[in-house]
Amino acid sequence: MTSILQRSVKSDVPNGMRVEEWNVRCDLAACYQLTDMYGMSDLAGTHISARVPGGEEHFLLNPYGWLFDEITASSLIKVDVKGNVISGPKDKLNFAGFVIHSAIHIAKPEFTCVMHSHTTANNGVAMQRQGLLPISQKALVVSAFLTYHDFEGAALNLDERESIVRDLGEDNRVMLLRNHGALTVGRSIGEAFCWMFFLEQACRQQIAGLSGGCELNGLSPEVVTHTKAQSRKILSLGGSMEQGFQWPALLRKLERERGTSYRA
Repeated sequence: MTSILQRSVKSDVPNGMRVEEWNVRCDLAACYQLTDMYGMSDLAGTHISARVPGGEEHFLLNPYGWLFDEITASSLIKVDVKGNVISGPKDKLNFAGFVIHSAIHIAKPEFTCVMHSHTTANNGVAMQRQGLLPISQKALVVSAFLTYHDFEGAALNLDERESIVRDLGEDNRVMLLRNHGALTVGRSIGEAFCWMFFLEQACRQQIAGLSGGCELNGLSPEVVTHTKAQSRKILSLGGSMEQGFQWPALLRKLERERGTSYRA
Protein backbone atom coordinates (compact mmCIF):
# COMPACT_ATOMS: atom_id res chain seq x y z
CA MET A 1 0.00 0.00 0.00
CA THR A 2 1.44 3.33 -1.05
CA SER A 3 0.66 6.15 1.36
CA ILE A 4 -0.16 9.61 0.08
CA LEU A 5 2.39 10.76 2.68
CA GLN A 6 5.30 9.12 0.88
CA ARG A 7 7.31 11.46 -1.30
CA SER A 8 8.95 10.47 -4.54
CA VAL A 9 12.55 11.64 -4.34
CA LYS A 10 14.02 12.73 -7.65
CA SER A 11 17.64 11.67 -7.82
CA ASP A 12 19.80 9.35 -9.92
CA VAL A 13 18.72 5.74 -9.49
CA PRO A 14 21.62 3.24 -9.47
CA ASN A 15 21.75 0.78 -12.34
CA GLY A 16 19.78 -2.37 -11.66
CA MET A 17 17.69 -0.86 -8.82
CA ARG A 18 13.98 -0.16 -9.07
CA VAL A 19 12.99 3.46 -8.59
CA GLU A 20 10.57 2.40 -5.83
CA GLU A 21 13.42 0.98 -3.75
CA TRP A 22 15.61 4.01 -4.38
CA ASN A 23 12.86 6.39 -3.22
CA VAL A 24 12.49 4.41 0.02
CA ARG A 25 16.26 4.44 0.49
CA CYS A 26 16.34 8.22 0.09
CA ASP A 27 13.49 8.75 2.56
CA LEU A 28 15.03 6.34 5.08
CA ALA A 29 18.44 8.05 4.82
CA ALA A 30 16.67 11.37 5.39
CA CYS A 31 14.98 9.87 8.46
CA TYR A 32 18.35 8.92 9.92
CA GLN A 33 19.71 12.40 9.32
CA LEU A 34 16.60 14.07 10.77
CA THR A 35 16.80 11.83 13.82
CA ASP A 36 20.34 13.04 14.39
CA MET A 37 19.40 16.65 13.67
CA TYR A 38 16.65 16.56 16.30
CA GLY A 39 18.91 15.04 18.95
CA MET A 40 17.38 11.55 19.04
CA SER A 41 20.38 9.47 17.91
CA ASP A 42 22.66 7.40 20.15
CA LEU A 43 25.96 6.95 18.31
CA ALA A 44 25.50 3.61 16.54
CA GLY A 45 23.23 2.14 19.21
CA THR A 46 19.81 2.36 17.56
CA HIS A 47 18.26 1.72 14.19
CA ILE A 48 15.47 2.54 11.76
CA SER A 49 14.19 0.17 9.10
CA ALA A 50 11.95 0.40 6.06
CA ARG A 51 10.34 -2.31 3.96
CA VAL A 52 11.50 -2.54 0.34
CA PRO A 53 8.50 -2.36 -2.01
CA GLY A 54 7.77 -5.63 -3.79
CA GLY A 55 7.11 -9.20 -2.78
CA GLU A 56 10.58 -10.24 -1.62
CA GLU A 57 10.06 -9.41 2.09
CA HIS A 58 13.27 -7.40 2.27
CA PHE A 59 13.91 -4.40 4.49
CA LEU A 60 16.64 -1.81 4.88
CA LEU A 61 18.80 -1.13 7.96
CA ASN A 62 21.81 1.05 8.76
CA PRO A 63 25.28 -0.51 8.60
CA TYR A 64 26.46 -1.16 12.16
CA GLY A 65 29.05 1.33 13.33
CA TRP A 66 27.93 4.23 11.16
CA LEU A 67 26.66 7.40 12.83
CA PHE A 68 23.23 8.58 11.80
CA ASP A 69 24.52 11.72 10.12
CA GLU A 70 26.68 9.54 7.85
CA ILE A 71 23.81 7.46 6.49
CA THR A 72 23.03 7.84 2.79
CA ALA A 73 20.62 6.04 0.48
CA SER A 74 23.32 3.81 -1.00
CA SER A 75 24.93 2.92 2.34
CA LEU A 76 21.88 1.08 3.71
CA ILE A 77 21.99 -2.69 4.08
CA LYS A 78 19.21 -4.80 2.55
CA VAL A 79 18.28 -7.88 4.56
CA ASP A 80 15.60 -10.56 4.35
CA VAL A 81 13.38 -11.72 7.22
CA LYS A 82 15.75 -14.64 7.94
CA GLY A 83 18.68 -12.30 8.56
CA ASN A 84 20.45 -12.88 5.26
CA VAL A 85 22.16 -9.75 3.92
CA ILE A 86 20.98 -9.30 0.32
CA SER A 87 23.10 -6.25 -0.44
CA GLY A 88 25.66 -4.26 1.50
CA PRO A 89 28.49 -5.41 3.78
CA LYS A 90 27.52 -8.71 5.43
CA ASP A 91 29.61 -7.98 8.53
CA LYS A 92 27.74 -4.74 9.28
CA LEU A 93 24.35 -6.20 10.21
CA ASN A 94 23.34 -5.27 13.76
CA PHE A 95 21.74 -8.50 15.00
CA ALA A 96 19.81 -6.82 17.82
CA GLY A 97 18.44 -4.39 15.26
CA PHE A 98 17.46 -7.32 13.04
CA VAL A 99 15.59 -9.02 15.91
CA ILE A 100 13.55 -5.94 16.81
CA HIS A 101 12.73 -4.83 13.28
CA SER A 102 12.11 -8.24 11.74
CA ALA A 103 9.53 -8.91 14.45
CA ILE A 104 7.34 -6.11 13.10
CA HIS A 105 8.11 -6.56 9.41
CA ILE A 106 7.19 -10.26 9.54
CA ALA A 107 4.02 -9.97 11.62
CA LYS A 108 2.70 -6.57 10.50
CA PRO A 109 3.66 -5.91 6.87
CA GLU A 110 1.29 -2.93 6.72
CA PHE A 111 3.85 -1.00 8.80
CA THR A 112 6.54 -0.14 6.28
CA CYS A 113 8.81 1.66 8.78
CA VAL A 114 10.01 0.73 12.27
CA MET A 115 12.00 3.22 14.34
CA HIS A 116 13.90 2.47 17.55
CA SER A 117 15.58 4.98 19.85
CA HIS A 118 16.87 5.37 23.37
CA THR A 119 17.01 9.04 24.21
CA THR A 120 17.56 10.51 27.65
CA ALA A 121 13.93 11.60 27.78
CA ASN A 122 12.22 8.41 26.62
CA ASN A 123 14.51 6.32 28.81
CA GLY A 124 13.72 8.59 31.74
CA VAL A 125 10.00 7.94 31.32
CA ALA A 126 10.52 4.26 30.46
CA MET A 127 12.30 3.83 33.82
CA GLN A 128 9.41 5.39 35.75
CA ARG A 129 6.91 2.81 36.98
CA GLN A 130 3.88 4.88 35.96
CA GLY A 131 5.19 5.44 32.42
CA LEU A 132 3.86 8.35 30.40
CA LEU A 133 1.55 10.44 32.57
CA PRO A 134 -1.65 12.06 31.20
CA ILE A 135 -0.51 15.56 32.16
CA SER A 136 0.05 17.31 28.83
CA GLN A 137 -1.69 17.58 25.50
CA LYS A 138 1.24 15.91 23.77
CA ALA A 139 1.16 13.02 26.26
CA LEU A 140 -2.55 12.47 25.67
CA VAL A 141 -2.12 12.53 21.91
CA VAL A 142 0.63 9.92 22.14
CA SER A 143 -1.14 7.86 24.80
CA ALA A 144 -4.02 7.17 22.41
CA PHE A 145 -1.58 5.01 20.39
CA LEU A 146 0.79 3.91 23.18
CA THR A 147 1.66 0.53 24.64
CA TYR A 148 4.54 -0.95 26.69
CA HIS A 149 7.08 -3.77 26.42
CA ASP A 150 9.00 -5.12 29.42
CA PHE A 151 12.78 -5.30 29.30
CA GLU A 152 14.13 -8.78 28.48
CA GLY A 153 17.82 -7.93 28.20
CA ALA A 154 19.68 -7.01 25.02
CA ALA A 155 17.55 -7.98 22.01
CA LEU A 156 19.70 -10.91 20.94
CA ASN A 157 17.09 -13.65 21.31
CA LEU A 158 14.84 -14.34 18.34
CA ASP A 159 12.15 -15.57 20.74
CA GLU A 160 11.63 -11.95 21.88
CA ARG A 161 10.05 -11.16 18.54
CA GLU A 162 6.83 -12.84 19.69
CA SER A 163 6.49 -10.67 22.79
CA ILE A 164 7.36 -7.49 20.86
CA VAL A 165 4.53 -8.12 18.40
CA ARG A 166 2.13 -9.15 21.16
CA ASP A 167 2.83 -6.03 23.19
CA LEU A 168 2.52 -3.72 20.18
CA GLY A 169 -1.06 -4.92 19.77
CA GLU A 170 -3.44 -4.40 16.89
CA ASP A 171 -3.62 -0.67 16.25
CA ASN A 172 -0.88 1.07 18.24
CA ARG A 173 1.96 3.10 16.78
CA VAL A 174 4.13 3.88 19.82
CA MET A 175 5.74 1.52 22.33
CA LEU A 176 7.81 2.44 25.37
CA LEU A 177 10.43 -0.23 25.98
CA ARG A 178 10.68 -0.28 29.77
CA ASN A 179 14.19 0.45 31.07
CA HIS A 180 15.39 0.60 27.46
CA GLY A 181 13.90 3.20 25.12
CA ALA A 182 11.14 3.45 22.54
CA LEU A 183 9.81 2.05 19.30
CA THR A 184 7.43 3.54 16.74
CA VAL A 185 5.88 2.12 13.59
CA GLY A 186 4.18 3.69 10.60
CA ARG A 187 2.59 3.03 7.25
CA SER A 188 5.16 5.49 5.94
CA ILE A 189 8.61 6.62 7.05
CA GLY A 190 7.18 10.04 7.82
CA GLU A 191 4.54 8.59 10.12
CA ALA A 192 7.04 6.55 12.15
CA PHE A 193 9.37 9.56 12.49
CA CYS A 194 6.62 11.95 13.58
CA TRP A 195 5.34 9.53 16.20
CA MET A 196 8.86 9.27 17.60
CA PHE A 197 9.15 13.06 17.62
CA PHE A 198 5.78 13.41 19.39
CA LEU A 199 6.82 10.83 22.00
CA GLU A 200 10.12 12.60 22.55
CA GLN A 201 8.35 15.91 23.16
CA ALA A 202 5.87 14.30 25.57
CA CYS A 203 8.68 12.64 27.53
CA ARG A 204 10.74 15.84 27.71
CA GLN A 205 7.70 17.74 28.95
CA GLN A 206 7.01 15.13 31.62
CA ILE A 207 10.62 15.16 32.87
CA ALA A 208 10.55 18.98 32.92
CA GLY A 209 7.25 19.08 34.80
CA LEU A 210 8.34 16.55 37.40
CA SER A 211 11.65 18.34 37.95
CA GLY A 212 10.00 21.69 38.68
CA GLY A 213 9.33 20.88 42.32
CA CYS A 214 5.71 22.08 42.12
CA GLU A 215 2.43 20.18 42.22
CA LEU A 216 1.32 19.21 38.73
CA ASN A 217 -2.09 20.24 37.43
CA GLY A 218 -3.92 16.97 36.86
CA LEU A 219 -6.63 16.45 34.25
CA SER A 220 -10.03 14.86 34.80
CA PRO A 221 -10.71 11.35 33.48
CA GLU A 222 -13.34 12.85 31.19
CA VAL A 223 -10.87 15.25 29.58
CA VAL A 224 -8.28 12.49 29.23
CA THR A 225 -10.76 10.17 27.50
CA HIS A 226 -12.06 12.96 25.26
CA THR A 227 -8.58 14.07 24.14
CA LYS A 228 -7.46 10.52 23.39
CA ALA A 229 -10.56 10.00 21.26
CA GLN A 230 -9.81 13.22 19.39
CA SER A 231 -6.27 11.99 18.72
CA ARG A 232 -7.51 8.67 17.40
CA LYS A 233 -9.92 10.39 15.03
CA ILE A 234 -7.61 13.09 13.72
CA LEU A 235 -4.23 11.34 13.48
CA SER A 236 -5.27 7.87 12.30
CA LEU A 237 -5.18 6.73 8.68
CA GLY A 238 -7.54 8.97 6.72
CA GLY A 239 -7.84 11.53 9.52
CA SER A 240 -7.77 15.26 8.87
CA MET A 241 -4.17 15.45 10.20
CA GLU A 242 -3.00 11.93 9.36
CA GLN A 243 0.29 11.49 11.20
CA GLY A 244 3.25 12.03 8.93
CA PHE A 245 1.77 14.83 6.85
CA GLN A 246 4.74 16.91 8.04
CA TRP A 247 7.24 14.74 6.13
CA PRO A 248 7.64 16.87 2.97
CA ALA A 249 8.28 19.94 5.15
CA LEU A 250 10.84 17.98 7.17
CA LEU A 251 12.66 17.02 3.98
CA ARG A 252 12.74 20.66 2.94
CA LYS A 253 14.19 21.62 6.32
CA LEU A 254 16.82 18.88 6.10
CA GLU A 255 17.89 20.05 2.66
CA ARG A 256 18.06 23.69 3.78
CA GLU A 257 20.27 22.83 6.74
CA ARG A 258 22.31 19.85 5.54
CA GLY A 259 21.93 19.74 1.79
CA THR A 260 21.04 16.67 -0.27
CA SER A 261 23.94 14.37 0.60
CA TYR A 262 21.50 11.84 2.07
CA ARG A 263 20.48 10.95 -1.52
CA ALA A 264 23.98 9.77 -2.44
